[in-house]
Amino acid sequence: MGTNANSLIMESRNSIDKVLAFNKEFVAGKGYEKHLTDKYPALRLAVLSCMDTRLSVLLQEALGLKNGDAKIIKNAGAVVPSLWDSAMRSIIVAVYELGVMEIMVVAHTSCGACNMSFGHFREEMLKRGIPEAELNRKDVDLTEWLEGFHDTQASVLKTVDVIKTHPLMPEDVVVRGFIIDSATGELAEVSTEGC
Repeated sequence: MGTNANSLIMESRNSIDKVLAFNKEFVAGKGYEKHLTDKYPALRLAVLSCMDTRLSVLLQEALGLKNGDAKIIKNAGAVVPSLWDSAMRSIIVAVYELGVMEIMVVAHTSCGACNMSFGHFREEMLKRGIPEAELNRKDVDLTEWLEGFHDTQASVLKTVDVIKTHPLMPEDVVVRGFIIDSATGELAEVSTEGC
């Protein structure tokens, strides 16, 4: 393993240790009390959003969501790439187990998943010591699996359509798509009108 990889590992270990130390203080000081709620989203809302760090706090604040208001599902790009992936599974569970009646798909400006490709990841994986054989797997098409999107609005519309037309999605669930500004939190609805 190269020096770069070793320093990344050490930074990660240091970060986790910092998180663990904070957590002990948080629990001891009862910082959790202001967040107490149950498992059911008060607004009967689920939000599928990107895992981008800029949205860690901004998303909920810009949408006016308090702890317990909504189920927040995050992945790279706020996408549902296949009918049976983990994001869709979480959405189905939210609808049938947790009473969700509305779903927001919220992508964002300047998303790293826009224009990402396996070609880029391939080089990075090789540099980090992943064997070539793992990059030529027969059980998964990594080119497809790690492909991003090239148009954020089109990606949101596609994801909304996948959710709405999923064979297990009831027709009474509302699904709408949005793009949030990564800096200001301004939300713009993506509409099929004019497309």
